[in-house]
Amino acid sequence: MAQSRNRKTKKKSNRTARIFWICIILLVIPFAVLGWVLVSAALDTGSPILGDRYKGDLDPAITKSDLASVKSAAEGVSGVDKVDVNLATATLRVYADVADDATADTEKTVATDLYNAVTGVLSADTYFSQNDGKKMYDLEIHVYNLDKDRDSDAFAYVVETKTSSMSAPIQQVLSEPIDAELAQQLRDAVTARNNPTATPDASAGTTTLYGEEAQASPTATPAG
Repeated sequence: MAQSRNRKTKKKSNRTARIFWICIILLVIPFAVLGWVLVSAALDTGSPILGDRYKGDLDPAITKSDLASVKSAAEGVSGVDKVDVNLATATLRVYADVADDATADTEKTVATDLYNAVTGVLSADTYFSQNDGKKMYDLEIHVYNLDKDRDSDAFAYVVETKTSSMSAPIQQVLSEPIDAELAQQLRDAVTARNNPTATPDASAGTTTLYGEEAQASPTATPAG
């Protein structure tokens, strides 16, 4: 009888242990899956998700070795102090820091020299031009003179761009407004709005503040 009771107790204990471990596994699996998703997302942060968007395009592809060669060539351009090269999805961007006193005209020359340096490594006809309907890379050359104080009048920023659908690159001075007169009018309007001034209107006995009229305080008239 004692042996029978021991066997039943042992069997019950084993069943309880199995149920316990099954419950533990069922609880752990969701957390393990969630952890894997989070780790995968963290590892993929900053990496473009291409899918089939460029299937059949971007051939030949720009490699890490190509990027190193582009950076080396760009660093050899006269007037360039520092260079960063970035390939995001289908756009190759070259950022060049030049002397703080460089003007927009100087930066235009540097941008052209950088374009020639990059396309000397990666042919514009091969890597930055569409062929037979195949999409290829876009190229952006960014040249600037100030890392900080970009609100300063001395700040100059030039971008030279060539998309794969363009036959030739174009330049734009981003630090200068396209319509200087309109830009000044907008700045003046903002300044006036932030610093309102009251204009008395003696004939109407009112004070005008940005088109709004406020009744002026009555002035006492002495008797006699």
